[in-house]
Amino acid sequence: MFKTCIYCSRNLGSNETVENFPVGRRLAFDQEKGRLWVICESCRRWNLSPLDERWEAIEECERQFYDTPKSFSTDNIGLAHVREGTQLVRIGRPQRREFAAWRYGRQFWQRRVRSAMSAAVSVIVGIGGAVIGFQIVPILIGLRSSSVATRIRDEEGNRFPVSRDDVSKVDLIRDDSEEGWKLALTHHPAEQKFLFLRQVKGRRKKLELRGETAVHAAGRILPTVNEWGGNESQVRDAVQLIEHTRSVERLFEHVAPGPNTGRSRGVFEAPHTRLRKLDPNVRLALEMATHEDDERRALEGELALLEAAWREAEEIASIADRLLIPERVEELFRKLKREVSRNRA
Repeated sequence: MFKTCIYCSRNLGSNETVENFPVGRRLAFDQEKGRLWVICESCRRWNLSPLDERWEAIEECERQFYDTPKSFSTDNIGLAHVREGTQLVRIGRPQRREFAAWRYGRQFWQRRVRSAMSAAVSVIVGIGGAVIGFQIVPILIGLRSSSVATRIRDEEGNRFPVSRDDVSKVDLIRDDSEEGWKLALTHHPAEQKFLFLRQVKGRRKKLELRGETAVHAAGRILPTVNEWGGNESQVRDAVQLIEHTRSVERLFEHVAPGPNTGRSRGVFEAPHTRLRKLDPNVRLALEMATHEDDERRALEGELALLEAAWREAEEIASIADRLLIPERVEELFRKLKREVSRNRA
């Protein structure tokens, strides 16, 4: 197993994440073609690993990639930050359904557990207050509804706090703009600290957002709307909605009801304009889509560079691998791939 870069002769480093291939801090792999590279941290060149050291390591990289919430994929390439600072670059079309099950299923389940525990504590405190003759429940409800749920920015970049009560009143409305929809919400001009909570301050104001600003604001608001998370079945249904519309903008456009009818004119049934009144599967789909869109925008520069480097490295890898494989074996591989493609179709 090599330990230095074949281009600059620098040490490639090591990792404790991939047990079958402990070389390098950034590994790139293509499961379909059976390629595994170590990306040099000094010169950024891709070092192709020997054939006899790849297969178990590639399978392990694939598992690690989908086992981390800190990952994102485009059509051709994905990037995951796993434990101990190791990075995995996955080549190939992402398996969205499996990816979503790994990434969101556990996250939404943990959110549901936290919400259930919080509700249980509130009930216990309320019963305790009633026993001693102190009506604490209305106070808890008031503090919770006026607490800061998140902070959003308007189209000028100004940042405002949004309370839990504001979140419960956010509307998704279809309009005649280029996007076809808008987000209508209320916010407060400032916030203040009260005991252990951040409370909104000042008179409530109305705000309408469109385009990228609305998508980003929805991404901040939806985790509070979806505070009870979802189960595996709901995650699968949400993924199907995302796959049907192909983009976050189209998903919002199809879900948004008409401004006066109160009924959806899109492909999904949405009897209310309020985000919290939408079908839970739709709400989960909107949250997943907005978060993936934000991550794509943040990482698209780095992913573009990785994709360009991969294309160059793939040309070299395809030549190098063919030097070690007889032509008759290559023909057998091509035949098997065609058979697999026909079976999938």
